[in-house]
Amino acid sequence: MDAIAIHRRAFLRQSSLLLAGSALASADALRAAETADPLVRIGLATDLHYADKPPAGARHYRETLSKFAEAAERFQREKVDCIVELGDIIDAADAPDVEEGYLQRIAKEFAAVHDRRYYVVGNHCVDTLTKAEFLEIVGQESCHQSFDLKGYHWVVLDACFRGDGEPYGRKNFQWTDANVPAAELDWLKADLARTPHKTVVFIHQRIDVEGLHSVKNAAEVRKVLEGSGKVLAVLQGHFHRNDYREVGGIHYCTLAAMVEGSGEENNAYALLDILPGHGMRIAGFRKQKGYEWPQ
Repeated sequence: MDAIAIHRRAFLRQSSLLLAGSALASADALRAAETADPLVRIGLATDLHYADKPPAGARHYRETLSKFAEAAERFQREKVDCIVELGDIIDAADAPDVEEGYLQRIAKEFAAVHDRRYYVVGNHCVDTLTKAEFLEIVGQESCHQSFDLKGYHWVVLDACFRGDGEPYGRKNFQWTDANVPAAELDWLKADLARTPHKTVVFIHQRIDVEGLHSVKNAAEVRKVLEGSGKVLAVLQGHFHRNDYREVGGIHYCTLAAMVEGSGEENNAYALLDILPGHGMRIAGFRKQKGYEWPQ
């Protein structure tokens, strides 16, 4: 049995310890969640920071290719319905053509895994590129969008805007000045009002807390999400470390970065399962924690 399988089995045995926001869940509900077949399964990865350059601190940029290869094999074996990258798929470069090369290389690896894939734009994705250039390379129409999949609604948000509403691009921003602009908030409110389905949201910067890694108007975004009564969870990156909290009845899960640390033992990626009854399970691999959220 490989190390990943051992990790997954240990995760399932210890799911009651990993339960982070469901104090009222019964032991029967936990057992059912462990064994239930998922209605939807999604492959998740964040903060790959791929770049063809030497390590800097704990970030081992070139190792992302081998780390993602492991995740890709897992996603294909588990027959995911789609894959979602939560931002900063590449690291910064000194020139647009170099950064474009990084993105073309890693996007090719994603394209080989699954026909259905979604990219959340992160601050490093548009350090020297523009959003239009990023989207063209990854083959995506918009930085914020929504889609339906197997009876659930999925929303991709873009917080890579300055406080004055200008989109990030060509080194015109400070990474701590992240905002979801008014027009996107209006779109989000209307989108959630239209859908009849329970919803999961993806975003790069955090919207569950205040701080350097958070969206400046996070409280406004949360108000829209909570007001819909439809959002089950928000999946985030950017912070590079595992974190979880429940705010306003919504699960906020911050995933660990793939780029941090050298060697396969320092990889991080996950499977997100939606279970019967709207329960959710995150099976984390390597440094990524696992969670169970029975409904």
